[in-house]
Amino acid sequence: MYSLRTEHSFDSAHFLAGYKGKCSNIHGHRWQVVIEVKSLTLQTNQQLNGMLVDFAQLKKDLKEEVDFLDHAFIIEKNSLKPKTVAALEEEGFQIIVLEFRPTAENMAKYFYDKMEQRGYQVKSATVYETPNNCASYEK
Repeated sequence: MYSLRTEHSFDSAHFLAGYKGKCSNIHGHRWQVVIEVKSLTLQTNQQLNGMLVDFAQLKKDLKEEVDFLDHAFIIEKNSLKPKTVAALEEEGFQIIVLEFRPTAENMAKYFYDKMEQRGYQVKSATVYETPNNCASYEK
């Protein structure tokens, strides 16, 4: 089995609704996202001969997914009052509403799914909230 790994980071704020502790308050992270893709074989066409995928394309695709969340306020759907969301948007803040609680675990699955949707055979996705704390997802 061959595998390639690349990573990219982004900064964003979030909070955990219903959590009893510090993370119930709005706070920020420099999230580090590590994607590992896999294949039993290498490509044989001229340009990509001997490669699993082109690193340049893999890095570009991950960067696009990460940049979507960069410097945004990531919230779980219905975790804030509609008036609060409207007021933040009126002030010009970028709000990203997700269907799930934005934990490191859920964000790892989010990036796994996003890269899989782009056609990659993803081995794993790991998301670091801090340099020492991460969560991974793999099927």
